[in-house]
Amino acid sequence: MATYKKRGFKPKNKAEEAQVEEHDSTTAEVFNTLDESASKTEAWVQKNQNYILGVIGAVAVGVLAFLAYHQFIQKPKEAQAANELYYPQQYFDQALASETAKDSLFTLALNGAEGKYGFLDIIEEYSGTKAANLAEYSAGMTYLNLQQYGEAVSHLENFSSDDAIMGAMAKGGIGDAFAQLNQPEDALDYYEKAIAHSDNEFTTPRFLYKAGVIAMEMNQKEKALGYFERIKEEYPKSPEGIGIDGLIGMAQN
Repeated sequence: MATYKKRGFKPKNKAEEAQVEEHDSTTAEVFNTLDESASKTEAWVQKNQNYILGVIGAVAVGVLAFLAYHQFIQKPKEAQAANELYYPQQYFDQALASETAKDSLFTLALNGAEGKYGFLDIIEEYSGTKAANLAEYSAGMTYLNLQQYGEAVSHLENFSSDDAIMGAMAKGGIGDAFAQLNQPEDALDYYEKAIAHSDNEFTTPRFLYKAGVIAMEMNQKEKALGYFERIKEEYPKSPEGIGIDGLIGMAQN
C-alpha cells in the first residue's frame, strides 16, 4: 500500500525506513519511465518530422484549393449557368402560355436555339450547379408536356429541392408520368410523396385529389375516401374542394 510522505517526515523504525525507500524507488521509476517515453516521442517526431510537415502541408493545400475552387471556379460557373438558364426558360414559359406551337417551343427549351443553350446543354455543361439542378426540373416538366414520360421521370428524379412548391411539384410530376405509363401503384406512391413533402394551399390539395382519383381507379375506395375527406376538411376553398362531396359519395359506395 502506498503511503503519503509528509514534509519533514522521519521514519520511526527500520520498517518505516524501508517503506519510504521503496516509495522513493517507485516514484523514481515512474519519472524515469515518463522521461523515456518523452524521449521516444521526441525522437519519433524528429525522425518523422518531414512526414508530419508533409501531412500538415497537404491538408493546408487541400483547404486552400477548396476555397480557391469555390471562389474562382464554382462561383463564376454558377453565375454563367444562371445566365444561360434564362433563355430556355423563356421558351418554356412561352410554351405554357401558347395555344399553338407548344411542342416546337418545348423542343427549343430542351435543345436551345440561335447559339443559346437549352436545358439539356446546361445539365451537361454545368453539372453540379444550382442552374443545372433547376434545368433538371424544367427538362422533366418539358418532357411531361411532350408526353415523353420515361424522360420526364428520369429528369425529375434527378432534381433535388427542399422548396415547398417545386419539391412537391417534381414528385407529383413523376406521379403524373407513371399514371400515363399505366403504372398506378408507382403513380400513387409519388403522389403520396408529393403530399408529404410540404403542407400548403397549392400542391397539397392538388395531389390529394390526384391520389384519390388513382386510388379509385385501383378500387382502393377506403384510401381514396381518406384523401377526399382531407380536402373537404382542410382545403374546402381550393379548386379541388369544389365538387368534392360527389367524389366522397362515390368513394363511400
